[in-house]
Amino acid sequence: MKGKPERKGPAVESARKSRRRGRWGARLLTAHGIATYIFLYLPIVVLIVFSFNASRYVSTWRGFSTEWYAVLFADEAIGVALRNTLVVGIASTLVSTVFGTMVALAMERYKFPGKVAFDALLYLPIIIPDIAMAVMLLLFFVISHVQLSLLTISVSHVAFNISFVAVVVRARLAFFDIVVEEAAQDLYANEWQTFCRVTLPMIMPGILAGALLAFTISIDDFVITFFTAGPGSTTLPLRVYSMVKLGITPEINALSSIMLLASMALVFLSVLLRKGGGESGVA
Repeated sequence: MKGKPERKGPAVESARKSRRRGRWGARLLTAHGIATYIFLYLPIVVLIVFSFNASRYVSTWRGFSTEWYAVLFADEAIGVALRNTLVVGIASTLVSTVFGTMVALAMERYKFPGKVAFDALLYLPIIIPDIAMAVMLLLFFVISHVQLSLLTISVSHVAFNISFVAVVVRARLAFFDIVVEEAAQDLYANEWQTFCRVTLPMIMPGILAGALLAFTISIDDFVITFFTAGPGSTTLPLRVYSMVKLGITPEINALSSIMLLASMALVFLSVLLRKGGGESGVA
């Protein structure tokens, strides 16, 4: 005897429609994500590809060549700009890492009058536009009668890098178990020994991640560097800007590709350090 056909009630139809809408929503979301990645990264791919263009004109592809990388490495002005960039980046990173770590420890461990106001001030360099900070720093150096040079660029980079380092280190300290320090002190370690042998090694991944982030931001900065640079203190971003004004050539593409890949590698390494430190477990 044949069974009766199953009746489709309103609840079943509603559930099926909901599943269909869910599938279409997931497809649209996936398509949107793919389109966003293409929009963001396709120009980067085109930039790197055309840095190997044999033609002098970027609008015409005439075959694969590494000629422009050879021209780039033989350019003395690029070498000077690279040296200036590394000097500023390393100096500002070292200073901002030390002070940023100290600020993070003070903000996370201690209570003092004006802590809320200081916390807001700490985030100010991250929030305000670069152009506003550049003008303020330039006015400060002019009023102080300080000649613009690599020193003023380094001081300016320290001014905003401290905040980035402090934020990264504070995120690491948020998961720090104070019981470990108390155990070290129970074993007759003084405060300095506890800090050097327990606290510092455990927060070192956060410190290194903050330092790499600070170095990346420093070597990529243009606006603040442009306002605070003096004669003979041209960095790579400033050099790229001056070259672009004369016309875009594959040499600029080659230089931009190297800077871009170096920045991405540093950021990726910073993320790995933060992840590795978080997974090692301090809580």
